[in-house]
Amino acid sequence: QVLLVEGGGGSVQAGGSLRLSCAPSDRAFVNYGMGWFRQAPGKELEFVAAVSRYGGSTSYADSVLGRFTISRDNAKITLYLQMDGLKPEDTAVYYCARTALNLSTKRAEYNSWGQGTQVTVAS
Repeated sequence: QVLLVEGGGGSVQAGGSLRLSCAPSDRAFVNYGMGWFRQAPGKELEFVAAVSRYGGSTSYADSVLGRFTISRDNAKITLYLQMDGLKPEDTAVYYCARTALNLSTKRAEYNSWGQGTQVTVAS
């Protein structure tokens, strides 16, 4: 079973930036679409961003469009989420996940998940 290991979370002031990373334990990275989801306290898990196998297509939740950028480096076998203009409402645990599909925004279509990394944005 693959492990997805996230990093880069932390605490930041509103308006600041963070970059999350996610590295799978296997080398079959390019075979999968990848995505980021988040869960805020007391709320359900929600889609944040997704990227296709070779990075040519992306999709974003309306709430992060224009502020967050998802990317992947298939040579380094790493997924990224650049988060700029952070807001207090972005506070959540962020999870990376992978899907056998090329690109998906649906939680149910992802079958491997990381352990999560906390992002806290202070006002």
